[in-house]
Amino acid sequence: MKWNIEYIKEAQRDLKRLEPYNRRLILKAIEKTAERPLPPPDGIGKPLGNHASSQLSGYYKIKLKSIGYRVVYGLVKENNIMRIIVISIRDDDAVYKEAERRLEFRKN
Repeated sequence: MKWNIEYIKEAQRDLKRLEPYNRRLILKAIEKTAERPLPPPDGIGKPLGNHASSQLSGYYKIKLKSIGYRVVYGLVKENNIMRIIVISIRDDDAVYKEAERRLEFRKN
């Protein structure tokens, strides 16, 4: 069963700023992940934990090594929503700090 994909406003902006080629690859990866977004063995999602620079336990990532991007997403299981938080270059600390900042802003 495919999950519904939802983008927060900032993630929509991230997507619009991408070069068309990268945007196409990222959208394809998001669509593929939406079919099975949970971590193995049920899916292909890669769980995030708490790093020294961020607290993202309960969230997941999609790594696109070939183009150097990461996508951070959360799951709303009762509604089967895969919520995209950030799409950014693959700089570990920066992408995770931005995801945490966006999540904190949404709480307030």
